[in-house]
Amino acid sequence: MTDNPAQLIADAVDRCLALAATWLAWDGRAIVTDGDNIWTPAKAARRIEDHLIDHLAEVEALVAGAPTVPDPWHGRAVTLERDWARFTELDLAEARSRWIRLGRSYVDRYSTVPDEWDTPRTPNWTLREIAEHVAEITWYAEQVGELRFGESAGIR
Repeated sequence: MTDNPAQLIADAVDRCLALAATWLAWDGRAIVTDGDNIWTPAKAARRIEDHLIDHLAEVEALVAGAPTVPDPWHGRAVTLERDWARFTELDLAEARSRWIRLGRSYVDRYSTVPDEWDTPRTPNWTLREIAEHVAEITWYAEQVGELRFGESAGIR
């Protein structure tokens, strides 16, 4: 098989960055989705990066045959004080630098173990299933969405 499933992650990173490039227009007000989920650009950026890191650690452990480390964090259920900070040009530059490298790390790592992409790893997912799951990071970016100066994101 030649289609590296981790390319889905690299493509998702590109989509997230395209949306994040508009977050400089954020007006500082909460974006509420699904009735009670509060989002800000900084929170979405944090969740994208956390998700990329957490599952990359999982992939590394699985490939090494080591136990995975459980994640007791609250994830999107909490909004931290720092999530209310402005999303600036430097935040966008940092996201571009980190997310692209993390996405590339998945592609590179998966390219070293193509025969293991679909190996059952019960109770964990297969590497392919992990890649498909991680590619859903676009959901976090879509909670903030595409912003334009002069428009409020409001309630969705």
